[in-house]
Amino acid sequence: MANRKAVVVGAGSISNAWFDPLADEKVEVAGVVDLDASRAAGQIARHKLACKPSDDLNATLRAVRPDFVVDLTVPDAHCNVTCRALRGGCHVLGEKPMAASMAEARRMVRAAERTGKCYMVSQSRRWAATHERLARAIAGRRLGTLTTANCDFYMARHSSCFRVTMDSPLILDMAIHHFDLARMLTGTDPVAVYAHEFNPHGSWYDGDVAASCIFEMTDGVVFTYRGSWCAEGWPTSWHGDWRLIGDRGTLVYERDREPRGKRVTRRTGRGKKPTLEPVKLPPARLKHQAMRGALREMLRYLRTGERPQTECHDNIKSLAMVFAAMESSRKGRRVPVRT
Repeated sequence: MANRKAVVVGAGSISNAWFDPLADEKVEVAGVVDLDASRAAGQIARHKLACKPSDDLNATLRAVRPDFVVDLTVPDAHCNVTCRALRGGCHVLGEKPMAASMAEARRMVRAAERTGKCYMVSQSRRWAATHERLARAIAGRRLGTLTTANCDFYMARHSSCFRVTMDSPLILDMAIHHFDLARMLTGTDPVAVYAHEFNPHGSWYDGDVAASCIFEMTDGVVFTYRGSWCAEGWPTSWHGDWRLIGDRGTLVYERDREPRGKRVTRRTGRGKKPTLEPVKLPPARLKHQAMRGALREMLRYLRTGERPQTECHDNIKSLAMVFAAMESSRKGRRVPVRT
């Protein structure tokens, strides 16, 4: 017997990453909705689901009355789908990015407040065991006081999907992962940014698919980001390659390998080299969960009322980094990050 009931909205390729976790967590998929009902039917057949396809979200919500909706639509549709689901009496677990604009994101937050429903965003990198260990190491001051976080992300993503025609595919669709991860790892929030977006020669994208950003964060931390989605030849990890620097040491996390670093154990005087030792990360508390991590936090909320870490009031801060970076690039100057 299923514990909870959900409706999945959006039957594109990303939905294939969600149906197994939903089944594993004993969530009944009571409906699949897509603008193309035949595509919804195809996913129902492929994943052997006992529900009907639909192209009418409102009718499906009335007929099924799910506990929550899983919004897997394209970013431009997130606001409409999420607000309709919230108003329809459902909690919502949505794919990133939260919205296609800050105005839409604020509308979604207000809808969650007015309906008393939970809206959370799946930021899958938060549920990677290594990232959780890094965040705990930094919070535990194993590097002393954190001062700097650097992330490099370079990939050559060849695709013919909607991202190819986006104005800012890297920043809006991919860098949101790294920006949110920067907040998680450092335990800080954005204050201001100076950014430059560009579309390199040879790019197969229409919009700016590369960027360099400098973020000022709370507690005096500086986060720098360099990335490209059309960089051939030597990719980084999808999680990005990171260097985290404190006043007593450094951690390096590259290509998904075990992080390594050294920290000061004893200072020997000004101008002299200090004594160093390897930085040890705390043991893992979880296995890599990705979508399962987000789903489990939603289900825990339904059981206990404990708010998910990526609930909309928090996740809008990560989205604000995205739109502030794009604004800075357009204006050619430093801009504040506003939620």
